[in-house]
Amino acid sequence: MASYQKALIAVDLSQESNEVIERGLSVANGCQVSLMHVIEPLTFAYGGDIPMDLSEVQEQLQNQAQDKLFKLASDNGISVDDCQVVVGQPASEIHRIADESDIDLIVVGSHGRSGLALLLGSTSNGVLHGANCDVLAVRVHPSD
Repeated sequence: MASYQKALIAVDLSQESNEVIERGLSVANGCQVSLMHVIEPLTFAYGGDIPMDLSEVQEQLQNQAQDKLFKLASDNGISVDDCQVVVGQPASEIHRIADESDIDLIVVGSHGRSGLALLLGSTSNGVLHGANCDVLAVRVHPSD
């Protein structure tokens, strides 16, 4: 079995992100690793219900996410040059970046949802079913 050449670790910036990164790095076993976070546009959440320009708020969210992602990268020995924060629908953006970068392993966290939450879908499920490469869904355990 050939080893992986390029891995993409997608995190949600929750407390469990380190767990996902650590597992991804252990499986990636020395290959080139990229770290990413996807922010859903505020217009997805609020649509046209709020009669105001949300671009400044969106930019602040992106800057905060980038700071957190850079900190996670630094704490785990990943170069900030290999990090990116993108805006869009998480599964679609992860697929896009993976395809554009010739990624052969995507690592995402999975919260193990069941019942109604599972029926409504999850990012890890969406990534798994649309990826053109291997996907590792790391079962994370929420911090109490």
